[in-house]
Amino acid sequence: MKRESVLYDLVVAGGDVVLPDRMLRADVAVSKGRIEAVGPGLAAKARKIVDAAGHLVLPGAVDVHVHLDLPIGGGVTTSDDWRSGTRAAARGGVTTVVDFATPYARNDGSGEYESLSEAVDHWFRRAEGKAIVDYTWHVCITRYDQHRREIRSMIRRGFPTFKEFMIYGSRGLMSDDRAVYCTLEDLRGTGGLLLLHAESPMILDEMVSRYHKPSLMKRFGARLHAMTRPPVVEIDAVQRAALWCEVTGGPLYIVHVSCGRSAEIIGEARRRGAPLLAETCAHYLVLDESVFERPDGHLFAHSPQVKTPADRQRLWRALKEGELLAVSTDTCTFTRKQKGAWGGDWTRLPNGLPGLETLVPIVYTHGVLKGRLTITEMCRLVATQPARMMGLYPRKGAIVRGADADLAIIHPRKRMRVDPDQMETNADWSPYQGWNLAGFARTTISRGEVIVDDYKVLASDGRGQWLRRESAGGEP
Repeated sequence: MKRESVLYDLVVAGGDVVLPDRMLRADVAVSKGRIEAVGPGLAAKARKIVDAAGHLVLPGAVDVHVHLDLPIGGGVTTSDDWRSGTRAAARGGVTTVVDFATPYARNDGSGEYESLSEAVDHWFRRAEGKAIVDYTWHVCITRYDQHRREIRSMIRRGFPTFKEFMIYGSRGLMSDDRAVYCTLEDLRGTGGLLLLHAESPMILDEMVSRYHKPSLMKRFGARLHAMTRPPVVEIDAVQRAALWCEVTGGPLYIVHVSCGRSAEIIGEARRRGAPLLAETCAHYLVLDESVFERPDGHLFAHSPQVKTPADRQRLWRALKEGELLAVSTDTCTFTRKQKGAWGGDWTRLPNGLPGLETLVPIVYTHGVLKGRLTITEMCRLVATQPARMMGLYPRKGAIVRGADADLAIIHPRKRMRVDPDQMETNADWSPYQGWNLAGFARTTISRGEVIVDDYKVLASDGRGQWLRRESAGGEP
């Protein structure tokens, strides 16, 4: 029998393919790194076949909130850099990451800060030769009156997303209310989008000052991290930011929503027509503040911190109902040794959790397998909608003709025990250590190249590409 002429470089054959609106038993054909066709009987025309029988074929996840190789001051830098972090991403089925280019104070004693363009160049150097998945950055505005002049030029350069912090004044990162309000005005109609860390600094600072006493630190330990960040710290900031978004018409994306009430406020503003988007993170869906009661509770310090079981359940509902539109990780990795340097003072704890490797497994195991989400809903939350909102769609985020061939092949039931010794992250601990999770990528494909096979990373350092974006803030 004559073999049909070869048309495709690679075909993922016989899997249950998760399309934007349904799941379909089909093959996915790839040519020149792009998806060429989805349908039956394509394997006969392939130069290379990846067998996906008995597996789910998902669009590669798009994590739009990561921190890799991030210096936080005092000589401390996150333990995952662009090599280990993107290897962890690939093993977890994440094929695109978006980090944050942050302008820092110059080292010349002038007291001046880097420009936005200089910050981006700095972050290019950090990722160069290391990243194995595709990437880009949001650009942090830390000095509004200086940086506002560059907003339009950064959009033209391919960076349409910006970030401001309502807290972290001591680290030189905070934008006050005026700056946030004015940035929203500046971005209206530009194709740009503002990401916002929404916590109220004056309430937070007051709570910290009340409890920052040796006797209380000895009595409560790591629990003070949660005690000094009651829900009102986030809720107040989200409420004000949502109003500014509505009044100015400036597009806003609130990051790492941790409170159920915050999600409700966002949903209410969206229903009134505000150009407001928001995410939560995987850890808020499965952890609660009881982690700070543990002997190693200090390891779980991150901001904003996990809240109550009721908040956790409300966030799942918010994802289902469209109040929240994405799940990211806010991955910011520190080792036990780095966390252990706190000396009993919670204000000295480096804030952040590892998460890139476990994003899809957490949402799949505790969302899909527990009936909280369908598989198509999960893929919209971890791939399609993040890509749309950040200006990466249709190149990224969905299995559609013409998109980059970014795919994650997972077994629908196989569970693997979370063990940092067997993972790609440089973290020597995990918030989910010992948990049995399904959804790790048996095979990950990035732009048509198999970069993970049989749960092992194969890719060469530096193969990841920077992604230029024209605009952002699109409604999913």
